Amino acid sequence: MKTQLKRIGILTGGGDCPGLNAVIRSIAKPAMTEYGATVIGILDGFEGFVEGRMRELTPKDVAGIINVGGTILGTSNKGNPFMFPVETPKGIEILDYSSHAIHNYKDWKLDALIAIGGDGTMHIVDRFTELGLNMIGVPKTIDNDLAATDVTFGYHSAVAVATEALDRLQTTASAHHRVMVVEVMGRYAGWIALGAGIAGSADVILIPEIPFKWERVFEHVLLRSKRGNRFSIVCVAEGAKPAEGELVVKELDKKRTDPIRLGGIGELVGKKIEEETGLETRTVVLGHILRGGSPTAYDRILSTQYGYKALQLAAEGKFGYMVSLKGTEVTAVPVKEAILSLRTVPLDSQLIACARAVGTCLGD
Repeated sequence: MKTQLKRIGILTGGGDCPGLNAVIRSIAKPAMTEYGATVIGILDGFEGFVEGRMRELTPKDVAGIINVGGTILGTSNKGNPFMFPVETPKGIEILDYSSHAIHNYKDWKLDALIAIGGDGTMHIVDRFTELGLNMIGVPKTIDNDLAATDVTFGYHSAVAVATEALDRLQTTASAHHRVMVVEVMGRYAGWIALGAGIAGSADVILIPEIPFKWERVFEHVLLRSKRGNRFSIVCVAEGAKPAEGELVVKELDKKRTDPIRLGGIGELVGKKIEEETGLETRTVVLGHILRGGSPTAYDRILSTQYGYKALQLAAEGKFGYMVSLKGTEVTAVPVKEAILSLRTVPLDSQLIACARAVGTCLGD
């Protein structure tokens, strides 16, 4: 079924990452030039959708932004319309404000809304589709944890930044004969830690999928020291945890779609290594550095493909779908397929086998 595209909405939900502006550009420019459509940019993700904040994008707005990090629309991970945080005399209450978003969708006379985001965003896209809105999803997350697509844009850029950091830390660790613990993002999936750890020649890689044993980590860095390798690099995902332990939670924030904010495992690993081995240890938390800066060439290309495919889906009336990379082709899958489960690192992954083959300790 063909859809007459007169007014198209775009929003970016969840955490930012390199490539968002490239997607916005590849939707907005052809929407204006090929379809003569008005493009509505919804500000600050689903918060703006609920609160009615938007602006019409012009060709000038989307010119020269393919290499710019962040998002010109702003974003938020605290605006799930179905679980919206509202200040009340009793404090913060979590309420269903989806009717506000639906009202704004109709008031803005949108023919389609393209939502760019991760797992949380895709769940919201699915629910609004069921309520009758013309929704399309574009997969974005540096964690690379969305099912039904081979790669999410943002991941490649995050791995590139983390790898450069590991390269730089190699030299200072070697100079001072230290163990350097590097904490990277990765709540429930270890793709960043594993990818950057392999590319950056980390000696120990700790990921959520493989609960680690403290003794194995201690033994590995001590063995390296005894063999004359007077430094070690440990790359740890924020969601990694010991086999007999829990996730390290930095804080709980009920305003967030996922209230658990992780952070601190790097400091814990560094402290334990120094206490148990006597080796001087330092910890670096890369955190939001992985989200910032320009996207890699790969992510610029992938984002452009994703955005234009999303626009084509809207023109074809294929709503309730998410664009997806399968092999070398950008296609589309039902959003419901994308939210069935998180895409975590399989234990039989070739990447894990490669890491072990070159002598990397995975803590098990």
